[in-house]
Amino acid sequence: MTATLPAGDFDTHAGAAPHPSLYNEDLAPLAEEKRRWGAFEFFNVWTNDIQSLAGYTLAASLFITAGINGWWVFAAIVLAGVFVNFLVNLTGKPSVKYGIPYAVMARSSMGVRGAQFPALIRGIVAIFWYGAQTYFASTAVALALDAIFLDPDLPSFLGMDVIDWVSYVFVAALQVVLFLKGIAWIEKFLNFAGPAVYVVMVGLLVAIWVQAGDRLLPAVGSIFNNGSVEGWAAVGAFFGVIGTMIAYFSAVIINFGDFARFSRSEKAMRRGNFLGLPVSLAFFTFLSLFTTAGAYIVLQGGAGDPLTNPAEIVGLVGNVFLTIIAAITFVIATIGINLVANFIPPAYDLSNLAPQRISFQTGGYLTAALGFIVGGLWVATISQIGLPMFVDTLGAILAPLYGVLVADYYIVQRRSIKVADLFTMEESGRYFYQKGWNVRALLAIGIAAVFSIAAVWVPMLSGLSGFAWVIGALIGAVLYVAVMWNPRPAAAAAAAEADPVAAGTGA
Repeated sequence: MTATLPAGDFDTHAGAAPHPSLYNEDLAPLAEEKRRWGAFEFFNVWTNDIQSLAGYTLAASLFITAGINGWWVFAAIVLAGVFVNFLVNLTGKPSVKYGIPYAVMARSSMGVRGAQFPALIRGIVAIFWYGAQTYFASTAVALALDAIFLDPDLPSFLGMDVIDWVSYVFVAALQVVLFLKGIAWIEKFLNFAGPAVYVVMVGLLVAIWVQAGDRLLPAVGSIFNNGSVEGWAAVGAFFGVIGTMIAYFSAVIINFGDFARFSRSEKAMRRGNFLGLPVSLAFFTFLSLFTTAGAYIVLQGGAGDPLTNPAEIVGLVGNVFLTIIAAITFVIATIGINLVANFIPPAYDLSNLAPQRISFQTGGYLTAALGFIVGGLWVATISQIGLPMFVDTLGAILAPLYGVLVADYYIVQRRSIKVADLFTMEESGRYFYQKGWNVRALLAIGIAAVFSIAAVWVPMLSGLSGFAWVIGALIGAVLYVAVMWNPRPAAAAAAAEADPVAAGTGA
């Protein structure tokens, strides 16, 4: 796999040769002539992320659980897309400028050794998402197989029957095969998947709307509404939806530099982000809202709870051919973004732990193995907490990392990174701090994480659950700026103490 990725170029004339424990070609700055992504590639990354089965299920779940008018939930999700667009432009800018991935960028704030900790946390969260998305993709395959074999009664294990497990193993293996083909092939895969899903989604909505007729528009506002959620509670629910959607994108927000480093220009990145986030998210949410409401009144007859999985909605149509086509399409979309957003980043992060021993490809294999365990336990254990809470928890863990990353680059480092020092273990390096660790940054992250995670899990703070990501990011940024008010590497501080005048700190 390493040979198929664009090789990095390290500017050795800027300083000493990179330290072997901090460097391999996948982590090195990418040469400008190898940065080929334009607006379309970024648009496709977001479009596929939004179109995944987990993305649809989360949006539909928020329509049902928020307890406010469906149109207000729709507005909240679109507003979240605008905010995420702003957030990723912030994290993408330095990687466009320097061509480095998140795992390397984090060394600026955490230290050249300390960055392994947040990169590992980011990798673990991505692995959880990878397992979850793999499971969701497998449900579409299982639905098609059940339709072909007339839903046989089979033994089950950990909440999944034989067909479910066969489908899950198939999807897991397919993703590894695609990974081995390389990033260029994955890009082509995404370019096909994005439009294909929209064709199926639009076709499904048209078929449902024709049957629903003039009942659909009133249903959009009424079937999701809970009369008990009024006043300030409704306002809180509205902003809670925004917070949960931000948390859903949190894994990509924090490591967006892994994609931005491939951009031809910052302008191309910004244009692609805008089209892929507010615009594409608005369209997909519109489809989700109307499809969920229409399926409830047409296919479910207004009985039970509205379905949140589009694959299950297709299954109710009763057409085996349509079910198979839809299953293939949903699997393609979910696999595409799962590889880009939840597979490649942890492969980088695991490689960053020991570049000499763990290649990008080895990191990918580790991700696949650990993600397989997570996905296999999804039905029996993890799903019991509910998808929104699962999303908020992972977002709360990552939020402080984002706050520190942005505060470091834009405030502490003043938008200037010494790239050579990101790869050196010399004590004089700007990012060496205390033996390679910036303990102050880690302390800021730890304190912020306690507050953001508590907002999700402590019952008396349940009203803040949807705001966990925002809380964690803000506290992390503020604390980091406070503890780094006069940031100096350990070696520079020692020199200042030994000779204040020479160091420029004395009278």
